[in-house]
Amino acid sequence: MTEEFLVAHDLTRYFGGLAANQGVSLSLVRGEVHALLGPNGAGKSTCINLLSGDLPASAGRIVLRGQDVTGLPAHRRAQLGIGRSYQRTNIFPKFTAFENCRLAAQARDPQAWRVYSDAQRNDLVRGYALEALAEAGLGERAETVAGTLSHGEQRQLEIAMVRANGAEVLLLDEPLAGMGAEESARMVALLKRLRPGHAILLVEHDMDAVFEVADRITVMVEGRVLESGLPEQIRASAAVRQAYLGEMA
Repeated sequence: MTEEFLVAHDLTRYFGGLAANQGVSLSLVRGEVHALLGPNGAGKSTCINLLSGDLPASAGRIVLRGQDVTGLPAHRRAQLGIGRSYQRTNIFPKFTAFENCRLAAQARDPQAWRVYSDAQRNDLVRGYALEALAEAGLGERAETVAGTLSHGEQRQLEIAMVRANGAEVLLLDEPLAGMGAEESARMVALLKRLRPGHAILLVEHDMDAVFEVADRITVMVEGRVLESGLPEQIRASAAVRQAYLGEMA
């Protein structure tokens, strides 16, 4: 049986009279990468913002493991297991890779925020941080200042920070943007490693990567879902080719 971690029902978001998302429904299942595609302005990032709580929905519902979280702010959703990355790299560049992950991991252990406690000596927090770095392929870069990491490694670090926080639902907004072939291959390998045990929503323009890693694809156009299905269905869809993908071999 598939285990639905996060389900969106008829999500709608208006900006004035503009419907950035209108009646968007999708489900994120444990052990699957669900790619969200569409041309610029289709409403993909708005959808992620609605799911993460960065934007409130104008209408619709969001259910996380059976709990309605529609009215919860972003930090509460993060505490319940929803993590996200952004289009732009979002790290602390002057801190080491380990310190970035340690800060993220502290949210999992309230003891680490006590005024007279030393978070650096908290073995539980350190363990979460080191585990997340190793999982992201950055175990040997733990003491490297984050701002000196390559672009691809910084994107890996962002995902490590999300994992260090204990997220089981990963909302990833263009994690391969600006990468060369070698860095893209490492990111795809990371997504495959993360797939078991997680539900992943991937917004991405790299079609080769999408069709290599995605288990299910939803295509959006002008704020609405055009089509949703298995990669083979999307690849064969004339409506999708016309709207976004172009003729694919």
